[in-house]
Amino acid sequence: MTVKNRPARALRLFHDLEPYFLGGLLDDPLLLVRVRPSGRSLLFDCGQLHHLAKRSLRSIDAVFVTHAHMDHFMGFDHLLRHTHVSPRPLDLFGPPGIAARVAHKLAGYDWNLAEAWWRSIFVHEVHKKQIDHHRFAGAQGFAGEFLGSEPRHDATIYTAHCVTVAAQLCDHGLPVLAFRLTEREIFTIDPAALAAAGLVPGPWLRELKGRWRRNELGQAPLTVSGAAGGASSEQTVDDDAALFRRLRTDRPAASLGYVSDIGFTAANREALQELLADTSLLCCECTFLAADAAKARASHHLCSNDVNALAADLRPRVLLPMHLSKAYVHSPFDLYAELTPPAGTRVLRLPDYVTPRPRLLTELPTFAPEPSTVKRTFKEYADE
Repeated sequence: MTVKNRPARALRLFHDLEPYFLGGLLDDPLLLVRVRPSGRSLLFDCGQLHHLAKRSLRSIDAVFVTHAHMDHFMGFDHLLRHTHVSPRPLDLFGPPGIAARVAHKLAGYDWNLAEAWWRSIFVHEVHKKQIDHHRFAGAQGFAGEFLGSEPRHDATIYTAHCVTVAAQLCDHGLPVLAFRLTEREIFTIDPAALAAAGLVPGPWLRELKGRWRRNELGQAPLTVSGAAGGASSEQTVDDDAALFRRLRTDRPAASLGYVSDIGFTAANREALQELLADTSLLCCECTFLAADAAKARASHHLCSNDVNALAADLRPRVLLPMHLSKAYVHSPFDLYAELTPPAGTRVLRLPDYVTPRPRLLTELPTFAPEPSTVKRTFKEYADE
């Protein structure tokens, strides 16, 4: 199924999340993740957005910006244009210096007609040891206000319904962020363990799931259904937490990694290993082919050999290479011949472009209007 303005999903890797990569191989990188239970979305990078439907823009609760190069941040103005009158706040996370760049963008416009219900934008600068919080209140014409700092105790920077986002600082000749989005654990029961325990599915499983989700295991006995001699029976289990541990499937929560514009350095590889090992889906830049490795080093980007090495380090279930240089506009799909992912890792293929290019005047259709439909000139009106 194809959703308007979105490519079709290729795989079902997640329970609560629906990731849509909204650019082609050569377009600005742009990842929209819909959180199905809430109906809201998260946006990773903010380059060209003009091809997104307004309803998609208005669903976004948080934006995660790797760095402020134009192809990753120029779309902020477009997002603001279509959502600034929303009463919902917007969170924006980025590397050191992002708050000043947001302030400069907002100061470039006049806001004398601001209304009391306009949204506030909360900008969170992610530093190595702390996060600095800023607010730009729409009701005050997006005037900036520093709200203070909080220490970072771990990599987590954002927690919301069903999801958490963690981040690590990497180097691109300037600080950039890499992100890991993890959905909540889901309630999974091993059918073989259920049968071995002599139990059968029933309403008790729904109750057990509810207790697990509400963090209420171990507080009260649970009546369960069994099958003895082919007949159903009920019994009371005093330790529902131990029962859940016995029956559950050991399956880690699904996760998504997003890496764009980093150099292939030992420090960056170490940071990514800590953040992104064993992700379900890894969206990773691959700006150059192997023959242009020197260009990759000079510009602090990755080439195809680097992406192969990172895939071997991180071993994702699925790899999505992206952000190929437009130097390969005539042969972009040569990239896929150079990728050699480890066993167990699948590769997703993007089209070359998704965003439409402008039409040239010479490409526009022409027509000659009928004489009866031609409006009179101003002089003809004046002579009446």
